[in-house]
Amino acid sequence: MKKKSKGFTLIELLVVIAIIGILAGIVLISLGGARASARDARRQNDIDSIKTAMELYYADNNAYLQQVAAPDIQLPSLNPVPKDPSTGASYGWVNNTATGTNTNQSYCAYATLEKAATPATSKNYFVTDPKGPRGLTLAAAPTTTPCN
Repeated sequence: MKKKSKGFTLIELLVVIAIIGILAGIVLISLGGARASARDARRQNDIDSIKTAMELYYADNNAYLQQVAAPDIQLPSLNPVPKDPSTGASYGWVNNTATGTNTNQSYCAYATLEKAATPATSKNYFVTDPKGPRGLTLAAAPTTTPCN
């Protein structure tokens, strides 16, 4: 009578490892969308923070901060100034220093979202200006104040 050895064969171990690898790959792929959604949520919160800081600045100075580029250390209530979670770059900002009537009464900050837009040639943005924060789908980045 032959003794039966206890344990797993090499083939059985390889099959189990392959199945675990396939399942891990599926899980990692499905988490990619969740990560993008989390970064988009952070972008929206950052833009809301910029809006709050601009409103506090307006309350103190009776005018919005005039900037060519995204605000940096000039907003004391926003320290540090938030940056894009993927790239570390400043968020989009429309130049609000132009001369004319009521130029100190507006601003426009925006973030490009990772969420796919329809049609595919457009992009999703989250913008804020004195009207408030909102989502937009545009063919190009906002270029005028207030954000279209």
